[in-house]
Amino acid sequence: MNADLGSPRELTGLQRRRALYQPDLPPCLEGTRVRVELGDPTTTIDPKCADIVAQAFPHTFGQKLVHFLESNTMVSDTQVIEEHPPIRVGVLFSGRQSPGGHNVIWGTYDAMKAQNPHNVLLGFVGGTEGLFAKKTLEITDDVLSSYKNQGGFDLLGRTVDQIRTTEQVNAAMSTCCDLSLDGLIIIGGVTSNSDAAQLAETFAKHNCKTKVTGVPVTLSGDLKNQFVETTVGFDTVCKVNSQLISNVCLDAVSAGKYYYFVRLMGGKASHVAFECALQSHPNMVILGEEVALSKLTLMEITNKICEGVEARAAQGKYHGVLLIPEGLIESIPEMYALIQEINNLHSNNIPEDEIPSQLSPWAAALFKFLPPFIRRELVLHQESDNSAQLSQIDTEQLLAHLVEAEMNKRTKEGNYKGRKFSSVCHFFGSQARGSLPSNFDCNYAYVLGHICVQLVATGLNGYMATVTNLKDSTNKWRCAAVPLTAMMSVRRHLRGPGAVPIGRPVIHPSPIDLKAESYAVLREKASSFLLDDFYRTPGGIQFEGPGADTKPITLTIEGHDYLGDIEILQDYLEKVRTILKPGCSREILKAAISSMASVNDVLKVMSAPLNAELPLYHFN
Repeated sequence: MNADLGSPRELTGLQRRRALYQPDLPPCLEGTRVRVELGDPTTTIDPKCADIVAQAFPHTFGQKLVHFLESNTMVSDTQVIEEHPPIRVGVLFSGRQSPGGHNVIWGTYDAMKAQNPHNVLLGFVGGTEGLFAKKTLEITDDVLSSYKNQGGFDLLGRTVDQIRTTEQVNAAMSTCCDLSLDGLIIIGGVTSNSDAAQLAETFAKHNCKTKVTGVPVTLSGDLKNQFVETTVGFDTVCKVNSQLISNVCLDAVSAGKYYYFVRLMGGKASHVAFECALQSHPNMVILGEEVALSKLTLMEITNKICEGVEARAAQGKYHGVLLIPEGLIESIPEMYALIQEINNLHSNNIPEDEIPSQLSPWAAALFKFLPPFIRRELVLHQESDNSAQLSQIDTEQLLAHLVEAEMNKRTKEGNYKGRKFSSVCHFFGSQARGSLPSNFDCNYAYVLGHICVQLVATGLNGYMATVTNLKDSTNKWRCAAVPLTAMMSVRRHLRGPGAVPIGRPVIHPSPIDLKAESYAVLREKASSFLLDDFYRTPGGIQFEGPGADTKPITLTIEGHDYLGDIEILQDYLEKVRTILKPGCSREILKAAISSMASVNDVLKVMSAPLNAELPLYHFN
């Protein structure tokens, strides 16, 4: 572990100015008297998996939704936290570093010290390995002073990012017991929060007093559902990447002779590429979700890009910018099957250099077809969650290679008469994830830290701190906590109506919703993006003045106040109960039954999966 973790930073003038920024708190978290409302018991995101999740998490499944209200709000079934005995809390980073992570710790520290100056916050140095080894750093004002509103995870660092095996879980429980921790806060994405859920269940089973809380912090934005509108770090990463992309766009149109293939870090889902496309307006963007839905092969994707190149050449344009998500390679059917076969060989401890010879005939043929650099990257050792190292697979170079070969072929056959195709490839990953966080990420992370403390003080275990209505100003944010099991599901074999759940319940990465309004906006503008060089220059992150409080475009378009909608529904249901008390007329009862039947039918139709074929882009 790095001995410099947690050491004071030497800050630049800009960093010192950012360290002075004080994040906002919504009214429900101000002061030391916080009102906690327990809502209805929860189920799972996929109702078909509810029984499986309940069996796997008997101690933490079905817990109630938690809302935090202003202290002067009078609602039944609430409690006000007034007494604050001293507590001890541990916190660790788990997962890829994401801008804003430090502010979760800052918010936790401020909330703890406001409740009781004798509270102790311990950071685990080196992430999960530090947790297992009991390597801690007490968080103090002096320690935090040079990390407030700063990027990176270098206050505590991170390592393996895994708490999964029996040995690891037992080591974590031993640490929490030995340190007499009242709470453990795990900061990370889908994998880390899945591990947090398992840890909470194990602690409850063994009567360990430590309450486990998860915090949604990941640059990829794929920890997204009805409870989590976006993750800490996503806004910053997309703003930094969009600035780089817009610079590339202007370079492309200035030179007029290169196609830039830009791959963006972001995990299996395409949220980062999607948001950056809306912010910077590149000529083309290939979303993994579109490819998977339409079952486009590698050569079909290549041909679609070539068609776009030819369409632009017809207008005398021989340049362009194409965005590619990091997870695209796994969305291509034949590549996904190949990667799965390689992963299985890794799981059977087959050495990397022997994997090619162990492939099935069809996989070996595909593997041989691929360029040597891709072959080397595909057999690299797996990530901590047993998936392929997507960040190490140069998909942008693969597509540029295939498009160039196809354009040369079309030229030779006389089907393309334009200039020779030339490409430049980029991968934007680490450039953005260490950035100074935006105001939005600073505020969001700080608020989540405060919520974590309220959960520990209330004695709630196995929850994730959440905030909804994020598209509005901070004073309108709704603060809540959701059982981690409510976000879990089980993967299923999609082979007809008898689909069988497989694997263990976990929180899965959420793909782009191709029925969402934001996706409709992208499709509507796709033709203009392709042909008109409608490039947009958002510039660097603004911390003051106009633009300082901008939020992700997808959030502002899609932002639905799910918890607010639940309250509206509950109000309507209560009104219906009042009207339909025993003794109401038969006519009213029949009308209610008919209306409920219609509502049921509508909801069944809306719950059906999307099955339309969607092209990569459209042009006239």
